[in-house]
Amino acid sequence: MLRKAHDMLGFQMRATNGDIGSVDDFYFDDNQWQVRYFVVNTGNWLFGRRVLIAPQAIEAPLWEEEVLPVHLTKEMVENSPDVDLDKPVTEQMHSRLYEHYGWTNLWIRPGVYAYSGGGAGMMAPPQPAGVAVLEKPAPESAAERADPNLRSIQEVLGYHIAATDGDIGHVEDFFVDEADWTIRYMLVDTHNWLPGRKVLVSPNWINRVSWNESKIHVDVPKQRIEESPE
Repeated sequence: MLRKAHDMLGFQMRATNGDIGSVDDFYFDDNQWQVRYFVVNTGNWLFGRRVLIAPQAIEAPLWEEEVLPVHLTKEMVENSPDVDLDKPVTEQMHSRLYEHYGWTNLWIRPGVYAYSGGGAGMMAPPQPAGVAVLEKPAPESAAERADPNLRSIQEVLGYHIAATDGDIGHVEDFFVDEADWTIRYMLVDTHNWLPGRKVLVSPNWINRVSWNESKIHVDVPKQRIEESPE
């Protein structure tokens, strides 16, 4: 089932022996368009420390209770490596988190380590059809290299969407598939173009993302979007 990302903000993350904190944000991979981490604010428990929890730790969500159970203990979270979320998440941070929790990295890309017992993987899964691969400069140090594909959903809310023949609106939300935490659609508010109308735009249509301009370019004309179901 598809769920709005914004609706899950504030959900409680619940360990096997108590609540960890509330969901503040999601980090997603802009190549695969999959949620890679839940950003959790631990509040008074860990003095406002924010921690990263991978989707593979999530058990069946309790939607009515607004709870995301995880098969982790509070002690595991408390003793997890510190991640300064005011700075880019580096490959070294990924490695330390995955090794601490014993997670398996499901988002291996060329040149990025697979964090499963320290092994390195160079085989990348196939890209979804039409999803742009964004070129990023290669830093000097692999260990200290910031992950260029990790993006905040909160950051991308409000980005403008540009069709091949003009702007169509801005990103209002994301629809996430709870089965595998893939972002299936962006919810786009077209109020400046089609008053009162909202449409869905698939990441498969994305041609490129201009992060400096806060704009997402899609490889479809405005007419196709105008004729799409509301």
